[in-house]
Amino acid sequence: MSNARNLLVIWHSRTGASKAMAQAAADHPNANLMRARDVSAVHLLAHAGFLFVGPENLAALSGEMKEMFDANYYPVLGRLEGRAYATIVAAGSDGEGAQRQLDRIATGWRLRRVADPMIVRFDAQTPEAILAEKSPCNKVLHDCRELGSGLAEGLSMGLF
Repeated sequence: MSNARNLLVIWHSRTGASKAMAQAAADHPNANLMRARDVSAVHLLAHAGFLFVGPENLAALSGEMKEMFDANYYPVLGRLEGRAYATIVAAGSDGEGAQRQLDRIATGWRLRRVADPMIVRFDAQTPEAILAEKSPCNKVLHDCRELGSGLAEGLSMGLF
């Protein structure tokens, strides 16, 4: 599996944007990448920190990301206190609803935010634009890579 100083990048994507951002963020030897539906309590407990990457759907977390939290919430409750986390939200125009929801869940687990929220807005307003495949620009991917690397390095050095 992994050791307790590694970063777990957990993602869900409907249009490709969150997947691409998660892959960029996990581009580090001390980072592990997992799709939300494959994450279990064992995976969460085996990592020192988390980067949650997913889309906002209807002003909330995507269903698959929310299901990951629902399925694992109680099995790890009381066992993750103080572990580091950060977030990347892919949004059409807002992203704040999903971000608030992520923060509320992380507060319940008593996780510690160690980086500012990253909300990437794709300005999708029509049904066609919302459903279309999305590719984050190079700057966004660079920022995701930097966030993931910073988290992974900080965890491996014991800073978080």
